[in-house]
Amino acid sequence: MSQNELDPITFEVVKNGLDSLVDEMAITVMRTAYSGVVKDALDYSTAYCSADGQVIAQGLTIMLHLGSFPSAIQAVLSKFEGRINNGDIFVLNDPYTSGGIHLPDIYIIKPVFTDEALHGFVGTVAHQTDVGGLVPGSNSTESKEIYQEGLRIPALKLYDAGSPVEAIFDIIETNVRLPVEVRGDIRSQLAACDIGERALLDLIDRYGASQISRYSTALLDYSERRARQEIASLPDGKFEFVDYIDADNIDEGPVKISVRMEIKGDEIFVDLAGSSPQVPAGINSPLPFTQAAIYGAVRLIMDPDIPNAAGYHRPIHISAPEASVVNPSHPAPVAARGITGFRVMDAMLGALAQVVPERVPADGEGGNSLIGIGGLRSDGSMFAMVDFFAGARGGGPLGDGAEGVSHPASNMANTPVEILEVENPVVVDEYAFITDSGGPGLHRGAQSYAKQVTNLGEPGVLQLRSDKRKHPPYGLQGGESGAPSLNILNPGSNQKILPTLAQARIGHGEVIRHEMAGGGGWGNPLSREPQAVLNDVLDGRVSVSAAKERYGVVLSSDGTDVDLPATKRLRDDLTQQA
Repeated sequence: MSQNELDPITFEVVKNGLDSLVDEMAITVMRTAYSGVVKDALDYSTAYCSADGQVIAQGLTIMLHLGSFPSAIQAVLSKFEGRINNGDIFVLNDPYTSGGIHLPDIYIIKPVFTDEALHGFVGTVAHQTDVGGLVPGSNSTESKEIYQEGLRIPALKLYDAGSPVEAIFDIIETNVRLPVEVRGDIRSQLAACDIGERALLDLIDRYGASQISRYSTALLDYSERRARQEIASLPDGKFEFVDYIDADNIDEGPVKISVRMEIKGDEIFVDLAGSSPQVPAGINSPLPFTQAAIYGAVRLIMDPDIPNAAGYHRPIHISAPEASVVNPSHPAPVAARGITGFRVMDAMLGALAQVVPERVPADGEGGNSLIGIGGLRSDGSMFAMVDFFAGARGGGPLGDGAEGVSHPASNMANTPVEILEVENPVVVDEYAFITDSGGPGLHRGAQSYAKQVTNLGEPGVLQLRSDKRKHPPYGLQGGESGAPSLNILNPGSNQKILPTLAQARIGHGEVIRHEMAGGGGWGNPLSREPQAVLNDVLDGRVSVSAAKERYGVVLSSDGTDVDLPATKRLRDDLTQQA
């Protein structure tokens, strides 16, 4: 459709109607889900896709899920060609047969028909609280192959022409530790798909199926055109960046993520050759997940008004070597692949920072840390606490890093302490910021925080997914690194330091403490306003000693004011020593 054929008012109404559709689906999941990881942590996504699987609109949920819907829908289209009927609903999670991204992420996909013709798909993907496997919560970092990670679901019909396929429900319930929560979350996904279908049909009733299809195509083309304009404004050239995952639980660690990026005209070419081979641990990232991380990084430097339609993917070309940690081959394990997706985005942003330093912040905490505790309550019932939490962004060109705001790839929420304690036999002893953890800079990195949890259940399994200890969050434009992370079992005289990726036993009354990494700083810390440093000291973010040693700011003897002459002398000395 040419630009001249578009009615701009109708285009905006349809675009916003589709955005509202997927957001309404997302709200439905949040309000009706059973498990904390879905309804509180918000680990799910919603989308509307064209009949050939292209994402037209995505809810305001998780960026790393965006690139996976086309692969999932292509698996449905390929397997069920000629057998997709009105009333069908499909379910899948397997990354090697069906476009999934790891087994806890279960897709529910519903085709939408008009006059018996397939118009498109509405879909949800939600992180289930458990799908079996080595550890409660199914996020094992120790798995050696995908067969250890839980129930694999190839693309199947969960509903056939409107009738539930009870055998599939039964198989799922039998293979998970928490069948009530899992079935409840799947029901919430089904409800969201019904809401999405109804809203889409309302738009079709108003404008007609052919018009909605035409404007959807125009939306894809518009997002591509806007993306190409943004890329064309960037300087041509080749840029490289390398980042690492500590992966201190395996001999192959650390894991290398290598990005080679070339900007040529209105296109970007990204080559991940040089990244580590796939590893015998659950951190390998399926290709759709890796691609989504690259797309998301580029999207972050673009105008936020560009629609979240897959058209903006078209100018971005990605090459990832097979059998690598960013494009694994069967049967490589992938349960904790999120950490690799985060690192791919971080490495890509490191390369983009060389192109547009005024748009890219310093590195953050490295993505959501996970404390998983699972086993039996005192009454013999099973539980699986899956606590994803994050929130130490790097300082950026416009200001200090934000605390409590998740990594841009995930857009998740931190589960309230009260919810964790109500739903699981645990008590959260501490949840607090750590002084001097944010990387110094003209704009300071966000403080990290500690979370300390006591297991009140029977002896069970502890699963940790964290990072950024040996390779802490990087600073940019002269900013310094943030503080490294730390995992401590039973803090005190008999404490044990655990790896960043760890699976262990945790007894009744035992304690796990995680100290998240702090955000990196942006810009020279000696250029930070002395008053801002004083405010940080008064707020408990920065110690008096760190103010002097890392920012060159000397405070008065009572610590309530800046000694400006002494500060100037010290900063002059530090500048000459640099």
